[in-house]
Amino acid sequence: MQELTTIQLLIVLGPPLLLAITLHEVAHGWIALRCGDTTAKSQGRLSLNPLRHIDPIGTVLVPGLLVVVPMLLGWPMGILFGWAKPVPVNYHRLRQPKRDMALVALAGPSANLIMAIGWALAMTIGFHVQTLLPSLSEPLLLMGGAGISVNVMLGVLNLVPIPPLDGSRVLAGVLPDRASEAMARMEPYGLIILVALLSLGLFNVLMPLVNGIRHFILTLFFF
Repeated sequence: MQELTTIQLLIVLGPPLLLAITLHEVAHGWIALRCGDTTAKSQGRLSLNPLRHIDPIGTVLVPGLLVVVPMLLGWPMGILFGWAKPVPVNYHRLRQPKRDMALVALAGPSANLIMAIGWALAMTIGFHVQTLLPSLSEPLLLMGGAGISVNVMLGVLNLVPIPPLDGSRVLAGVLPDRASEAMARMEPYGLIILVALLSLGLFNVLMPLVNGIRHFILTLFFF
């Protein structure tokens, strides 16, 4: 990505991140509805309006700091991620609760993968209109690259099997009941565990997978 001002960088990164976390949560709610739980729908959480899903800390503060602080300090840009308000799901309203909860959880990262492919398509369009429409090409290339990275990172991070991340719900769907219950009891401490692992270098463990998926997606579109 070329040198951008802080404002330009926020403009480039904002829409992909906002779409990534919004559609991630909507996907949870939509699959829950398909599996019999109308909670998200009744609370208006199937809306594509980002304002219904914004979390002040996870959607605004954390991503903003991850962009602004490195630029102010002259550091290279690190990983950009964030989160939205979790979509409510009533476990007991699902037709087959254990199986369906795993499907609901898997929907979020799956949506991120689909969006990453969509942003790769946007990059392809930007690449092919460079000569004819340079004013359109540059935003598509910049946002497309950001969209792929953000979505792959969010998808992979959410599959880490630590409550309340989606990976823990997927794993609970295949574990015996006793093991699933033990994992559920970890949830009050999940954020602390996750922060500790991130500080100990979890991103360094995840990045080869993130880069591999990103490279594969770009290869599909001949980049």
